[in-house]
Amino acid sequence: MIFNELILPVALVMVVLVVGAYLVAVIDEAIAGTLGMPRASSVWIAPLTQGAWLLTQQTNATEAPDWRAWRLAPALYLALAATGLAVVPFSPTLIPTDLTTSVVLWGSVEALATVVIFLHGWSANTLLALIGAYRYVALGLSYILISMFVLIGVALPAESLQFSQVVASQEGLWNVIRQPLGLPLFLIVGLGMTFWGPFNLADSRDLAGGTASAVSGPPRLVWNLARAAMLVAFSGAAASAFLGGWLGPWLPGPVWMLLKMLAVLAVLLLIGRLVPHVQPERCVTLMWVVLLPLSFVDLIWAGVEALL
Repeated sequence: MIFNELILPVALVMVVLVVGAYLVAVIDEAIAGTLGMPRASSVWIAPLTQGAWLLTQQTNATEAPDWRAWRLAPALYLALAATGLAVVPFSPTLIPTDLTTSVVLWGSVEALATVVIFLHGWSANTLLALIGAYRYVALGLSYILISMFVLIGVALPAESLQFSQVVASQEGLWNVIRQPLGLPLFLIVGLGMTFWGPFNLADSRDLAGGTASAVSGPPRLVWNLARAAMLVAFSGAAASAFLGGWLGPWLPGPVWMLLKMLAVLAVLLLIGRLVPHVQPERCVTLMWVVLLPLSFVDLIWAGVEALL
């Protein structure tokens, strides 16, 4: 009983996050090589080498930081990624935490992530880290609202806020076809919330690393791992909400789920490599003036379809 209710779910989430974060680095390096960009000599060994190098480096200390918050923020961000993945179903029976309000819990993860990312930049007590934190806060609410509208859209045909029911409702038709605006909008939220690729404003190069500009050694390793883990959690939520989750012929449900997660990860990382970096002021306009209204259109679309 304890194994099925506690040990197995925790082990499943941890394994998927760790292996997924490793694959994020591998796929990203492979895409870079395919596109002719600089990459490590071995895509399989490079993430392990980088991780081992960070473990041996000295941890930076800034002037008068909030030590507890500064060291806790990366771990909290990683914990939020684990919490988000915990409500993602891998099969009808393999669900770490099958909450009836799992979609709502996912929304709370996004909201708390905004607080943690700001905490990471603020607690370092350095200028560039604080600017990176405020940049993210300027966009964090738009990410939450866009995600909320598109997830309510997939909950309507399921008549449930439970991810497992959302997957089951796609037996005849996946939501990516039923609501074509939803998945692209949700992927943009994923890139923004993990500040990856074109929407990397919190830890961007023009801020010398932003919220992580003063972080080195093991805390930097945990922060990098947490960002990759959050990308994995987003891919799980996207696969469940829009790609039918475990549904598919011939192969077992968990295999389909993992394959769809890998496909979403590959798309996110490819966008991260191909799309140019968006300037902060343009990103604010894009989110609030263009994408947020589109997410509301997606919700109306889903509501009309549910009434028909």
